[in-house]
Order: sequence, then structure tokens, then C-alpha cells
Amino acid sequence: MTKTYQIVGIGNAIVDVLSHCDDAFLAEHGIEKGIMQLIDKERAVTLYNRIGPALEVSGGSAANTIAGAGQLGGRVAYVGKVTDDQLGRIFAHDLRAQGATYETVMAPPGNGAETGRCIVLVTPGGERSMNTYLGSSEHLDPADIDEAMMADAHWIFLEGYRFDGPDSHAAFARAIAATKSTGGKVAITLSDPFCIDRHRDAFARMLREDVDLLFANRAEMTSMYETDDFEAALERAATEVDIVVGTDSENGATVVSGGERWHVPAVPTDVVDATGAGDLFAGAFLWGLVNGYGLETCTRMANVAASEIISHIGARPEADLKTLFSRHGLL
Repeated sequence: MTKTYQIVGIGNAIVDVLSHCDDAFLAEHGIEKGIMQLIDKERAVTLYNRIGPALEVSGGSAANTIAGAGQLGGRVAYVGKVTDDQLGRIFAHDLRAQGATYETVMAPPGNGAETGRCIVLVTPGGERSMNTYLGSSEHLDPADIDEAMMADAHWIFLEGYRFDGPDSHAAFARAIAATKSTGGKVAITLSDPFCIDRHRDAFARMLREDVDLLFANRAEMTSMYETDDFEAALERAATEVDIVVGTDSENGATVVSGGERWHVPAVPTDVVDATGAGDLFAGAFLWGLVNGYGLETCTRMANVAASEIISHIGARPEADLKTLFSRHGLL
């Protein structure tokens, strides 16, 4: 059955503000290295005023994933909340320019929340420390879910970060029900170990009952299953989810499905900025999957996409991904 959308993403809708700094700057401002920290609007303004030169681009984890799949030519859409302000309009225009349908009703200006933004501080070696003001993105609720759109999607892709919203669990439930009602499938990224700690029971229930494809890096996978053994966590996940994809930075990625497993080495790359690596990994993997490629090939495509992203500042590809796939013999 052909549907209008191959992939519909649901998650945060924010603008990324990317800047380089050293470890001393992180220490001075009480920023824990390598994780995502939620901040309020006042903290966001303070940090913004103290960072160095910055690049501002539309972002949000799942939005990056959808933008990547859209750039590859996928039939994609996105659901995420912004305010009808300057940043919100920039976000909407940019995402549509990537080939994605974006129809989420904007919150009116003066509603008490501005469009969200994430101050991404990149330290030497490419590690990123994210300071996120969710803003209006936090207020995604069931009314923002177009059930007809969900029912017209082969896959929906859920962002773990969005579990922090008060009404987002109900929004996800509505989207899942509509998608499953027409035979669609559900993919999720766990997003962050601290996010897992905050919502472990909700994640666990969703993995057991609803999820067909799980993306998680080493830290997220071991946090989810409360073990230090990455391999053991992968095997645990595979008893609950049909397709499990575990990423491990320069060590590559492992896929477990149907009693089989594939380990795919990473593509060697000089790391400039790790922001968005996991997002584009998921976007390329899903694009390959909906276009009929095998799981190992999907993972190779995903590694190529991730290597492109980490070679420059920003979470959107600067090279044509299909051209890169062809160079690696994947198309």
C-alpha cells in the first residue's frame, strides 16, 4: 500500500546556536560536558550573550533526521511546535526547504513562550554540550497530531527528548494509534541517558508495546537497560524490538534483528563537530529502509551520512548524500 509519507517525525522544533569553546568555558558556566541540559529562557539569554561567534540553524534532533531523509528525496513530514515569531518562521521555512511537509499550527506570539533554541558548545575533539531552552516546543500536545497524516505514513519517528513535555506522552500515544491503525510502524531514538533516567518507565512500556525500530548510542542503550555491558543491552533490546540499532561513535554501529546481527565499521573522519551525527544516521537509515535496502546497507548509508555531518559545523549535510552513497558503492 502506497502512502503519502514514508516518514513522519515528531519532536522538538528549535533553532540551534553553534559555537566553539574550551573546557574552561564549560567549567566557568557550570555546563556538564557532552550532554544535553534543559535551561530556562533567562539562562539561554545569559549564555547567548557570553559565547563567541555562532552559527544559527534550524534544528531539533528529529527535525534534523527528517531534513536528512528529505534531502535524500524521501517523502517526509514533521510535527513540532514553534511560536509565530522570527525564529519560528525561520524554522518552518528552512524545514520546508529541505523537502519536508510542515503544517503544525504555530503558537501565537505573546503566549509566554518563544520558539525554542539550543546553544551547542563544541569543544576540541568535536564533543558537543547542549543547553536547550525548549520554549514553545515543550507544549506539543495531542491536538497538534494530525491523525490522518499519521495514518498516511509508513513510519513515524519519535524523539526521546520530547518526553520532557507535559502533554507529549499523550501526543505520542495518539500518533502511534493512528499509525498502527493502517499498518504503519514506529521508530524511536532514546536521545540522551539523562532523558531516559527521567522517563524510564514510559520508555520501557513504549519499547515493549509499540516500537518496531530503536536507535540508541552506547550510553543510551546501557542506561535504558541499566547495565555497563553494551552487548548485553543490545541483546535485551532485541527481545523487545524488531530492529535494534546501537551506535558506538568511532567503533561503528551494530544492528540486531530476527536473530541476526551485523556490525558495520564507522567511516574514518576528522571530527569537527559531532552535533547531529546520530540524527543524520537515523535519517539515512530510515531512508534506506523505506526504499527497500537491507539492514546492513542501511547501516552503511547511515555511517556515511554521520561521517559527513561530523566533518563540519552544523547538523545539515553540506555534500550530496546520494553522491557519497554511490562513492561507497551503496547505490
